[in-house]
Amino acid sequence: MNTEEMTAKIANGQGFIAALDQSGGSTPKALRGYGVEDDEWSGDEEMFGQIHAMRSRVITSPCFGSGKVIGAILFEKTMDGSVEGKSTADALKARGIVPFIKVDQGLAGEENGAQMMKPLDKLPALLEKSVANGMFGTKMRSVIKSADAAGIAAVVEQQFAVGNQIADAGLMPMLEPEYDITSDDREAGEDILLAEIMKGLDALPEGRKVMLKLSIPVKAGHYTPAINHPNVLRVVALSGGFSTDDACERLAQNPGMIASFSRGLLQDLRKGQSDDEFDGTLGKAIDKIAGASCAV
Repeated sequence: MNTEEMTAKIANGQGFIAALDQSGGSTPKALRGYGVEDDEWSGDEEMFGQIHAMRSRVITSPCFGSGKVIGAILFEKTMDGSVEGKSTADALKARGIVPFIKVDQGLAGEENGAQMMKPLDKLPALLEKSVANGMFGTKMRSVIKSADAAGIAAVVEQQFAVGNQIADAGLMPMLEPEYDITSDDREAGEDILLAEIMKGLDALPEGRKVMLKLSIPVKAGHYTPAINHPNVLRVVALSGGFSTDDACERLAQNPGMIASFSRGLLQDLRKGQSDDEFDGTLGKAIDKIAGASCAV
């Protein structure tokens, strides 16, 4: 797939984007969920080797290439690795799946009810490498924890500023100002968030498109104005800690949003499953998530 074909796939594809980008501190937890205990690896290299084996098993599962997964978000080390003798990006594209790369370097401390991204000092080199690897887009995460107007505005401003840097490098930025689903004032905060997002979209250079990755909103259809904005390629939803069933039920109430789930996709997979058990479990999750993503 070339860039034009990948753009069309993301804009119009009937399916969802798989999030396979756990990194750093979240990797041991993901491995334990998969059935790999902490004493089965030693050091970062072995840890990332275990998680790459899991991701490779997902990517090569027949159901993953069924057409219902239209994109996948990778961690840098997953991009650097290989799947069945091909680069991970090429292995995905051979299955009709558009590759994205996680580019943030983690979260800064909380300020004004939000956590912005840490300084992205490695970003220029990572963008250059990602372009060389044939990646289509990027993803970067901030977290909002309360309806503090200053904190939300700062998060959105940073997301759009870095997004423009990514677009200038020739990649599609996926902005992710996640709203913590446990927040008591999330409904009010999401009103502020939408207003800030719309301001950021309106300020983009003519013809520039971005993607948005957002928590499934409290109010169904809340992000419809962003979905319909001419500068938005696609709006995707994170599962945010909801179970697969709960996340899919909520997502189906938001036409125009498609899933970009991690836990909601992988939560029932185990290393000890036979290939048939693994493929059957993954296939059921893919069918459920794709169905919720295509709800109208």
